[in-house]
Amino acid sequence: MLFHVRMDVQLPPAMPADQAAELKAVEKAQSQALQAQGKWRHLWRIGGQYSNVSIFDVDSVDELHTLVSTLPLFPYMKIEVMPLCRHPSSIRDDDR
Repeated sequence: MLFHVRMDVQLPPAMPADQAAELKAVEKAQSQALQAQGKWRHLWRIGGQYSNVSIFDVDSVDELHTLVSTLPLFPYMKIEVMPLCRHPSSIRDDDR
């Protein structure tokens, strides 16, 4: 199942810089591992914002929830999820 996921990150202004840097480093490693596994299929930054748009390829809504909710930055995110379905006019065979 494919999901379009928008994540808006809002770290507390009072968070110490070293704590924020550590969270971001762990988040980056975790996101890259999920990308290597094929679960986090695409990742795009939204220009001018601390936000991203991603495509996840997972087996279920529960799996998506588990992956997203275990991200280190999850407590500081506003997340919007949209399930995606194959469009009948698509000329691509590798999208689901």
